[in-house]
Amino acid sequence: MVNTIDAKLLAKMFLAGAKNLEAKKEWINELNVFPVPDGDTGTNMTLTIMSAAKEVAAMEDPDMATLCKAISSGSLRGARGNSGVILSQLFRGFTKRIKGEETLTIPILSEAFDKAVETAYKAVMKPKEGTILTVAKGGADKARELAENGCDDLSVFIDEIIKYADEVLEKTPEMLPVLKQAGVVDSGGQGLMQVLKGAYDAFLGKELDLTIPENTQAKPQAEASQKEEKEIKFGYCTEFIILLNKTFNIKHEIDFKAYLESIGDSIVVVADDDVVKVHVHTNDPGLAIQKALKYGALSNLKIDNMRLEHQEKLFKEEMKKAAQEEVQMPHKDTGFIAVSVGRGMDEIFRGLGVDYIIEGGQTMNPSTEDMLNAIDKVNADHVFILPNNKNIILAANQAKAMVKNKNIIVIPTKTVPQGITAVINYVPDLSASENEENMNAEIDNVRTGQVTYAVRDTMIDDKEIKQGDYMGIGDHGILSVGTEMDAVAFEMIKNMMDDSLELISIYYGSDVDEQTAQELRDKVEAAYPSCDVELQYGGQPIYYYIVSGE
Repeated sequence: MVNTIDAKLLAKMFLAGAKNLEAKKEWINELNVFPVPDGDTGTNMTLTIMSAAKEVAAMEDPDMATLCKAISSGSLRGARGNSGVILSQLFRGFTKRIKGEETLTIPILSEAFDKAVETAYKAVMKPKEGTILTVAKGGADKARELAENGCDDLSVFIDEIIKYADEVLEKTPEMLPVLKQAGVVDSGGQGLMQVLKGAYDAFLGKELDLTIPENTQAKPQAEASQKEEKEIKFGYCTEFIILLNKTFNIKHEIDFKAYLESIGDSIVVVADDDVVKVHVHTNDPGLAIQKALKYGALSNLKIDNMRLEHQEKLFKEEMKKAAQEEVQMPHKDTGFIAVSVGRGMDEIFRGLGVDYIIEGGQTMNPSTEDMLNAIDKVNADHVFILPNNKNIILAANQAKAMVKNKNIIVIPTKTVPQGITAVINYVPDLSASENEENMNAEIDNVRTGQVTYAVRDTMIDDKEIKQGDYMGIGDHGILSVGTEMDAVAFEMIKNMMDDSLELISIYYGSDVDEQTAQELRDKVEAAYPSCDVELQYGGQPIYYYIVSGE
């Protein structure tokens, strides 16, 4: 019977938890409660924990304090998305309690679980039950109960915690109607369970592969990111799964591969029954996506800027050079950082005076470290961050808490149109706090609609949605569903409208041609003659149209 855990065993348990999460990440990604291709919970949590696991794996015989620092700081800097940020906060709270101990006993572990939950709840502005937080709290409650009842067998202790946390996870659909409607448990909670189960396997002494790969993003053809930037001919690593709705035989596969070869390299196309897994390096992911959509709906879409990844990898090596370059930049009182989703959107933000653009969005949430790097490069006393996605706000706030030499102000913009409105309403003559108050008030007046597609059959907001349907998603739910993209877009705009709106802005994505977008604009303008209707190229993937009303 093992009654204590030392630093060496804890390191093994942490690595095993990380590896188990990584192995299950695609399954966790599939636990989407919302039928849009943002299945990234598993990916975000994996990237978060692997950032710490990489540091832990590089240690030789660490003590508890050193190990805790690696787990806490590594996960904190690598945190991506809401679930990743919350996971990093759980680790932060847990390690805060144990870092001064040589060995961990059941009472200490119970207190550490409590501290983990307390820290994570504090990090979320409006905690929702039925999420990873609820599962973590259930595990902490069970740990406290076992400790108070005198449990003295760590194997029993951990096993009982896992069993009870699993029970809590199974109840999450009863706490969140959207989970129940989709028939799934919370994906973040499931990710946490995989970490705990992997750690328990290591505790039991099971033979496990604890090797942490150098490239924690585990992309096919990973060596491409190791090349010098000048050698990266095609800059975007693009991956997705086609959910076939028509025949995809050998001839189709050959033709599809030939097309991908005409726009990129590092091509992998694997057809299996009703799905096709695709990987390609290209300079125009939209072309690959557009071609794939002819065969079916897309799932698990991921686009990574390999040049940016390479730059981030070399960041520490180039820190002195970067610092020198930064000194040469003119100092300013106020700077802006915005998360953007397409070339057209990038240009709009730059035209409005945004200093630094972070590539990101629904399927590729920037990490806390991405935010910190951006803050470091903006030579200003006051830095406004516009996350422009609800899943990025936590990472931005976490970066804010880590910066001491600048005044960081996170404007909680949930959409790109809100971000654009925030920048437009910046007044140089006002103080940073006055501008913050003004921008927060203005973004509340922005209505946003986004047209995308469903990756599976489901029921949302009492609307039956079939795989491949187009969906118009508003600020608070589904506004329209149908099989014709422009009809869905128009219906969405119709449901967004009321007499208070004066301006409608339509941003068309990389998969929509200008003529089609112009026809939609003309139709909207004819229907709402009292409104100004603007049409701009956004270039965003995944969302055919992003529409704002003010």
